[in-house]
Parts: sequence; C-alpha cells; structure tokens
Amino acid sequence: MTDWPAKLRRIRALTVKETRQVLRDPSSIAIGIVFPLMMILLFGYGMSLDITHISVAVVDDDASADSTSLIDAFRLSPNFVVTVAGSMAEANTLLMGRKVDGILHIPSDFTRRWHLGEAEVQILVNGTDANQARIMQAYAQGPVGLWGAAQPRSSGVVPGGAVVVSRMWFNENNESHYFLVPGLIVLVMTIIGAFLTAMVVAREWERGTLEALFVTPMRPGEFLISKVLPYFVLGMIGFVLCLLAGQFLFHVPISGSLFLICLASMIYLLVALGIGLLVSTLVKSQFLASQLAMTLTFMPAMMLSGFLYDLRSMPAFIRGITYAMPARYAVSLMQTLYLAGNVWSIVWVNLGVMAAMAASLLVLTRLATRKQLS
Repeated sequence: MTDWPAKLRRIRALTVKETRQVLRDPSSIAIGIVFPLMMILLFGYGMSLDITHISVAVVDDDASADSTSLIDAFRLSPNFVVTVAGSMAEANTLLMGRKVDGILHIPSDFTRRWHLGEAEVQILVNGTDANQARIMQAYAQGPVGLWGAAQPRSSGVVPGGAVVVSRMWFNENNESHYFLVPGLIVLVMTIIGAFLTAMVVAREWERGTLEALFVTPMRPGEFLISKVLPYFVLGMIGFVLCLLAGQFLFHVPISGSLFLICLASMIYLLVALGIGLLVSTLVKSQFLASQLAMTLTFMPAMMLSGFLYDLRSMPAFIRGITYAMPARYAVSLMQTLYLAGNVWSIVWVNLGVMAAMAASLLVLTRLATRKQLS
C-alpha cells in the first residue's frame, strides 16, 4: 500500500528546497518577474504594427477648389502628414531622400474628369518596405472615399460608384495592442516555463547534488513535482502581471471568460514546464539545456505561432510544422478569448490539444528520469 503521508512529506521537503533555491538565485527572479515586466513595456509601448503619421508629398496640378478640398481631406486624416510640393520633380526628390513616405499626384484634368464620373488620383509609395507600402495604399482610400462621398453632384452628371461601408469585428479601434497582448502572455509563459526549468535538473547534475538525493527514499515523480511547483507559481505571477498590464496600461478588452483565460494559461504553462524539464533531464549541461530550450520554445513561439505573422501566408511545409508547436494553439486560444469571446469550437479544440501535449511531455519526462548516475 502506498505511503501517501510519507510521499507528501517528501514532496513538501523537496518543494521547500527548490523554492529556497529560486529565492536565493537572482537570475530566476529576474527571468520570472523582471523580464516579463520588461517584455510588457517593450512590446506594449515600443512595438506597434499600426502605421500613423505617414508623410506624403502632394502635387496639385489641377489647382481647383475640388483638388484643394481633397488635399484638406488628407490633412484631416489622423494617418497622414501633408507636405505640398510644387512639382513631381520636387516630390520625387523628397521621396528619394526619405523625407516623405509617398506622393499624392492630382492631375491637371482632375476636376473635369470628376464631373464626368471618372476622376483619378495617383498614389506613389516607397516600396522598400512592402508591408508599409500596402498599408499606405489602403489608408489612402479612406480620405479619397470620404471626400468623394461628401461632394455634391448636379442632376446631369454621372453618379459615382457604390460606397463601401465596412466594420471591423473584434477590434473596432484597429489597435495592434489588442492582439499583441494575448500573444505576449504566451511568450512570457514560454520564457518562464521552458527557459527556467530547462536548467533546474542540469544544475543538479553539474553541482553533484543529485548524488545525495539518489540515496534518499525520493521517487522520480516526487522529484519532478517538486521542480514543477515553484516555477509554476513563478509563471503564474508573470501571467498576472501581463493580465494587469493588458487591462490597466493598454486597455485591451476581455470579451471571453476570465476563467478560461486563466485555465488556458495554466495548461500552456504546464506544456512549457514539461518541455523545459524534458530537455533538462536529457541534457546535463545548463548552457546546452538553455540553448535547446530557447531554440525549441521561444523562437517558434515568436515566429511560428501567429503572434506576429499570419500563418496562412507561410509556405505549406512551414505551416504544417506549426501544428506541432504548442504556442500556435495557445496564441489562437488567447486571441479568441480576448477579442472574440467564448467561441467554443476553437476553445475546446485548442484546450484539448494543449492538455494532451502537457500530459505527454510530463509522462515522457517521468520516463526519462531515473535514479542513477548515468
């Protein structure tokens, strides 16, 4: 019959030992608390996928009341900063010198063609940054469309085209912080869970303390539980910091269940802890274990999870690899719970996959842990 009181006493003693080790190690506190705070501030304030204050040179060859009102529409837009150029040659010089990001050219027959219902304006953008160029082209449609809809027409002119009325679901303010913060939670869980635990068993090997533990009644499962618990608590502290920052610093709304967000974070943290412990168990060098953990967890979480880049734009082969990355499911789940709400078809699938991954990793770590020196 299993001696549960003795087992619990051993787990408690080992957990207290590991907790004291964490508290005595400044690097653990730095990675567990200071590093998440730095990531929150850097990603929240220093990184934004929104493009504002686009500098555009305007060349008005028509010089009419209509062209002037169109230029005023660009001036009133929060996305553009207008610089008037006397000619296309001057505007090209500004563009080549990176003084402006694009050129708005209003041709000399703009007013005449506008009253015929076939007016055109030319938008020239700097294509060295293709993503920014595409966004600028899309933004330019706004002032032109608003100006066209506001212009009076006489009964004898050809009417303009249909006006598109759009609405952005789940992120009506079009703020990149709204989907960066949920992904940032996953990134913090990854760093704390995988990077810290990747070194705990390897550290025991390097210091020779495992030899003393091997002669005790300790079981491998008890040993692993004692390693998981302190870092699980540390990871949840990082999660709470991200949650509070999202609410009070960046005002990201939570459309779904807070309980599900916490549950998803706990399950993903177990996945990250499992990866770190498995690496640490198989590799007996702290340096090598930390490098492997960084390669296997942090880089995929940053590049292959949907945190920054749309997975659908990736090649099919790379997109197939992402299905093996736990961060893919965590980011999708967090973004859905934060922005769209409790979409159960997404919630259950992603929770189930992460739970299966967590259980598999912890079982593999248990099987790889042996009370022997080699």
